[in-house]
Amino acid sequence: MQNIVSKGKNVEEAIHLGLKLMEVNKQEVDIEVIQQETKGFVGIGRKEAVVRLSLAKASGESVKISDTQGPGFESLLDEMNNIPLYPKNDNTRQIEKQPEHHQAELEGKAWVKEQQLFVRDTEAYYPTVTIDDDIAFYKNDSLVNEKSTIVSQKDKMVLKVESESVKSTDWKMYLDPEGLHVFLEVEPGWKIIRTIKDVEPDNHITLTIEETKEAVNNLTYEKVLAKLEELRVTFGINHTEIVRATSELEPGKFEIAAGKPAEAGKNGWIEAKVELTTKNGLVEDEAGKVDFRESHLIPTVDKGKVVAIIHPPIPGVPGTKVTNEPLPAKQTYPVKINAGKGMVQVDNKLVALESGRPSLTQRGQLVKAEIVQKLIHKENVNLSTGNIRFTGDVDVWGEIEENMEVEAGGDIFVYKSVSTSRLTTSQSIAVKGNVINSELAAGKNNMLTVELGHLLENMQIDLEKMIMVIRQLMQSPAFKSSDFSVTGLQPLITILLEKKFKNFAASAKNYQEVVQQGRDYLDHEGWLQIAVSIKQIFLTLSNQVTTLDRLTRLSQQMEELAELSKTPIEPEAYITIVEAINSSLYSSGDIQIIGKGCINTKVHAGGHLKVTGVVRGGELYGRLGANIYEAGTNSGTKTIISVPKDQKVSLTKGYVNTIIKIGNVTRTIEEDKQHIIARLDENNQIIFE
Repeated sequence: MQNIVSKGKNVEEAIHLGLKLMEVNKQEVDIEVIQQETKGFVGIGRKEAVVRLSLAKASGESVKISDTQGPGFESLLDEMNNIPLYPKNDNTRQIEKQPEHHQAELEGKAWVKEQQLFVRDTEAYYPTVTIDDDIAFYKNDSLVNEKSTIVSQKDKMVLKVESESVKSTDWKMYLDPEGLHVFLEVEPGWKIIRTIKDVEPDNHITLTIEETKEAVNNLTYEKVLAKLEELRVTFGINHTEIVRATSELEPGKFEIAAGKPAEAGKNGWIEAKVELTTKNGLVEDEAGKVDFRESHLIPTVDKGKVVAIIHPPIPGVPGTKVTNEPLPAKQTYPVKINAGKGMVQVDNKLVALESGRPSLTQRGQLVKAEIVQKLIHKENVNLSTGNIRFTGDVDVWGEIEENMEVEAGGDIFVYKSVSTSRLTTSQSIAVKGNVINSELAAGKNNMLTVELGHLLENMQIDLEKMIMVIRQLMQSPAFKSSDFSVTGLQPLITILLEKKFKNFAASAKNYQEVVQQGRDYLDHEGWLQIAVSIKQIFLTLSNQVTTLDRLTRLSQQMEELAELSKTPIEPEAYITIVEAINSSLYSSGDIQIIGKGCINTKVHAGGHLKVTGVVRGGELYGRLGANIYEAGTNSGTKTIISVPKDQKVSLTKGYVNTIIKIGNVTRTIEEDKQHIIARLDENNQIIFE
């Protein structure tokens, strides 16, 4: 080794250490003092001595290392070359290994690289560091509590941060009410990784934290299986979906088990063996003309004819819950036959007892079967003949004159015109002539049922509240000391009607009146039975003892009939006419105006509405859509065409200011337009296709 640079507390110590490393005497080297030691001020600015030792040359010849050193010298030389000029701190790197900056640029500065703090001080300047609250800075094994501090390259410096914060994955598992599905909702957690940001060399630097956040899913397959076991889930487990749920880094809902649903059965039903429907009263041919000679086709049967077959219900097939328990199929019900006039049930068949038109009217599982008689009125209906009220079909060969009424339990067919009159039926209406200033209502029983069902629904809610109040009063000593338990609840009910349920009696009277007026059109005896009970309990002074059980049974009957009223009747009625002026048409089924059209007429169709002519003024509604040839007027008379939000309005021609209403949204035709199909778009706006 020709020369070496050595350091020490003073010059003598630096020379001594250098000679020891070179294994030579002081006389064999030339000594150059590079830096004298300095004590500084109270330890600040203190520097060690630095010397360079070089082998002296004798007689002008070079000294060969191999001649003067032993075999271990080469390894010692390697070790010597690895000794840094400046001591290395625990958390810093050698300044010489920083190629990004020249040495002169680092004088008196500190910097951060790859989470390590580097320092290069000078005699004249020491760098300072400001420390972020989230960083623990240890200098010479002591925690620095100050916000800023001076640092030196001789300090032992350690930086500590809380490197990670982790939020665990949130998850929950639950069964659906039927026990057919198990759902696993997963909300992945997160992990925040904190590192010390790199800082370029400067006289003063700030140590700050840099955070990166990433999603983590620490839900394990084993945890899911354990929860399934806790819920006693053993059937239909989807292991693939479980694995996906435990690895997904986005929130999600996973179906991890599925049972086997029960297979639905079939309620009992009626299979008709004869034609039951009256052919639609007025039918157009291909040219758009009505052949009145073929317009009234009524099915008939002879006595003894099998009208229909009664099929029993077919039970469903049970399924399996995810807990491996059986899942019962939904109960099925038989049809209940109400055999009326001219019809009898024989085993599983309905048989005609007399000749006439067969009629099967079904609402839910209740079927009313009868042979409908026909009344043929060959003259005009006027003051001399009186009004017509008949439980079967009515054929009027003449006109129905002003202020007259025709009511029927079956079909009404009028061969000529209807003027300022009222036609009401449970079935259908067909009129060959004009309808002027008149009211036509087809599906009377359906209208009655809807009206009575609405009244019952409101009364049943009040009755349930009344029962609850009575139950509470029964717990009081005052009730037990009275004679209510012996004489019945009638006096208490009277008090409740006066004090707490003041509107109940008025609703009960209204119900009584509607039942009385439409009793010939009611298809279920329950309406009359409830009317009798309501009258006895709430409207008259009866000798019968009214008990809580009787009130409860009445409430149940009212609820059942109110639900039945919401079931559409089958088959639906219809109205078919040629022309209507200043009239009102109501049908629980279809309405067709197949002649010239209608003027200033209000039309309500529970089924399809079709007008092959023109519509001038009035309001028209079609529950299953409206198809109209021409609508609106040049004079601006208001014409409104309405359908529900899931239906369309079709116009071959629409005049300006015609209003189209779909659901609760309206749009006015701003200019005469042809071939309009109006519907709601995804933004709940009416568009014209």
